Amino acid sequence: MTSSASVAAGRLPRALCAALLAALLLALLAVLNGWIALPETARRHAGAALTVVAYACFCAGVYLRRRAQGAAMGRAGGGRGAGGPAILVAYASQTGFAEQIAAQTADVLRAAGMAVRLEPMGRVDAAALRAAGRALFVASTTGEGDPPDAAAGFARRVLAAPADLAGLEYGVLALGDSSYSRYCAFGRALDAWLRLHGARPLFDAVEVDDGDPGALRHWQHYLGVLSGSTDMADWSAPAYATWRLVERRLLNPGSPGAPAYHLALRPLDGGADWQAGDIAEIGPRHPPAEVERWLAALGLAPSAAVSADRGLSTLAGALAGRALPCDEAGLAALRGKTAQEIAGALPALPHREYSIASLPADGRLELLVRQVRHDDGRLGLGSGWLTEHAPVGADIALRIRVNRSFHPPAPGRPLILIGNGTGLAGLRAHLRARAAAGAGRNWLLFGERTRAHDYFHRDEIEAWRRGGVLDRVDLAFSRDGGPLRYVQDCVAAAADDVRAWVAEGAAIYVCGGLQGMAAGVAQALEGILGAEALERMAEEGRYRRDVY
Repeated sequence: MTSSASVAAGRLPRALCAALLAALLLALLAVLNGWIALPETARRHAGAALTVVAYACFCAGVYLRRRAQGAAMGRAGGGRGAGGPAILVAYASQTGFAEQIAAQTADVLRAAGMAVRLEPMGRVDAAALRAAGRALFVASTTGEGDPPDAAAGFARRVLAAPADLAGLEYGVLALGDSSYSRYCAFGRALDAWLRLHGARPLFDAVEVDDGDPGALRHWQHYLGVLSGSTDMADWSAPAYATWRLVERRLLNPGSPGAPAYHLALRPLDGGADWQAGDIAEIGPRHPPAEVERWLAALGLAPSAAVSADRGLSTLAGALAGRALPCDEAGLAALRGKTAQEIAGALPALPHREYSIASLPADGRLELLVRQVRHDDGRLGLGSGWLTEHAPVGADIALRIRVNRSFHPPAPGRPLILIGNGTGLAGLRAHLRARAAAGAGRNWLLFGERTRAHDYFHRDEIEAWRRGGVLDRVDLAFSRDGGPLRYVQDCVAAAADDVRAWVAEGAAIYVCGGLQGMAAGVAQALEGILGAEALERMAEEGRYRRDVY
């Protein structure tokens, strides 16, 4: 089939679908307006049906738009989109929960335009893994550390044998229950086997304790990074508290990179507690002007009163935290609806995650956020809200998510901290915790663009070095002239000292960008310590990462 024929074939079902939906909407509107006489009960049912159909139109529009965007990305990107090799999503399920999460994972990736092959793990062998290129595993543990029944053959045939998986990139979602002694044992064994045989993790394994919704949202966060889609609805919405934005300070004026801001927030709903390594989940909002323009396209008044999550609100206020369809099909599906119907029909905006840069003892929660801009110049949803659109003094929806996999080591253990860019946020919280505990054997390796503009929190870091909190600081500024130098180059150059610190029992914590930095640092550390030694450190909790 030619390219033009394929396009025409794709347009026909879409056009037919649109025509059928339009006819159904007209019929429902005729009932509601009394053009067709029906009993009152039937008219109420028709009204409910109209709301469902409108929302279905919106979702269909979003899906088709994403599919078209994803196909275009696949053509431009040469093989990771719908036209490229399918990403394997394999699941091992005992009760059906892992299968459900795997199906949702596959749906998210497909909606972003990626080709996906969804398989039970029992149908997967080493040859399929070698051919996959990329794979995501959703693995339950049953009993006292056993694989699910349907994956027992996979464990016996595949995990018990050597394999060459050097070309495979993967991620693991391990489901378990910490009330059992061998928590997430099958997922952990799968992750270790993949690493041992040359596969490269896209990110660290995500462990889910008894269906923990926060951990599942973290998995969604990684799916967004992989697919390039950051507007997927949360599978479970965070229970936000209200915080007040009390400070916003630009950290890098004059930088060749995007603006980065230091932000501070205080809770309005009482005290809050967290540890170094924990995550702030933010509920973003559209800027008021954008919501008003969107409502103007529908001919609705921003000041219209509606019932919202926390009582009465204006329509503009209620929609600021909702996904707003901007394509003509999505707008058409909403025309003629009341303000309350629109407020109830649109899904909430998905959360955004940020590493916390402070401790509760500091009296406020601090973040380090870089502005993100889309190709058309629009600010990113979360970074735009926090760094520009929300005025200082605004209420911010925020939930703290416990991130045990990045909690501090014992104070007596030496600590190597490695990161780049806004990843300094997570490392800063650890350094504050170490300073408070009197733990002085710390080494920071940090990379950014320029020393003059991008040495974030320079005065604080230099004070820690003078005061003995930091034994050593290695810096890489890639745009200061000369050969390009990144933080992974600092790691490689300090190979002998890294080995010496690790021999003394040091832990290594990495925080920053998933693309580029995290893989580069992992490769440098494997070259210095060996893959098996790094794997053992991860199993012992001495090699931990918070990457995004």
